[in-house]
Amino acid sequence: MSATLIAINNSVAIITLNRPEVLNALNADLMTSLRAHLDQTASDSAVRCVVITGAGPGFSAGADLGSVQMPKADVKVDLGAALRESYNPLIHLIRTMPKPVISAVNGVAAGAGMSIALAGDIVLAGKSASFLQAFSKIGLVPDAGSTWFLPRLVGDMRARALMLLADQINAEQAHAYGMVWKVIEDTELMPQAIKMAEKLASMPTQAYALIKEAMAGTHTNDLLTQMNLEANLQHRAGQTADFREGVSAFIQKRKPTFQGR
Repeated sequence: MSATLIAINNSVAIITLNRPEVLNALNADLMTSLRAHLDQTASDSAVRCVVITGAGPGFSAGADLGSVQMPKADVKVDLGAALRESYNPLIHLIRTMPKPVISAVNGVAAGAGMSIALAGDIVLAGKSASFLQAFSKIGLVPDAGSTWFLPRLVGDMRARALMLLADQINAEQAHAYGMVWKVIEDTELMPQAIKMAEKLASMPTQAYALIKEAMAGTHTNDLLTQMNLEANLQHRAGQTADFREGVSAFIQKRKPTFQGR
């Protein structure tokens, strides 16, 4: 059984974490398979939007501690190596993929599983979803981008409390904190995620890629630098076929047909 599944339809790729018996806990096989599917969708021009979700009752319980080989007490273990080699490139790929990524969070999203969820451009949560920074409970530091995402989404005080206290919050709390775009009935989560993805897939994909590029700079650039970046990106957007189609459709008072080019 593959640790992740992929289905492509109507220009939408649905990638499903597929270890439901352990709430899609992240082991080496799952991370390798997920990275392969993300690489595939990032480079496939026929895919114009990606949805990431979990099989079964959970999105992801985080790193699979049951698969960790603990060394003897006098042997030091390098937990940072897996982050540098596997987790960090994967999170970066989601964030920089030149097409929209929707996280459809069903059930628990904990630890690095929560980071994968928050890496999406739009996060949707089923009513039964929950979010947990469990690292401090086992003497570890939040990773896989958690210390970057959380302060920007929820503010410094809430981020510190979530990380230090390791309190589990439900979907409505996550929505109130700004971590989630919408909370949806569990039975409607995937239908609504697919509907949104299909809408995004019908829109000007190159413009979305440039929007993601602009957003990547907004937290570090000063105003003038960001405005110059906008000008450069707008120049590139103006060269696309979709821009020409959008203007033509507006003038002709018809619905545009974007090709993602």
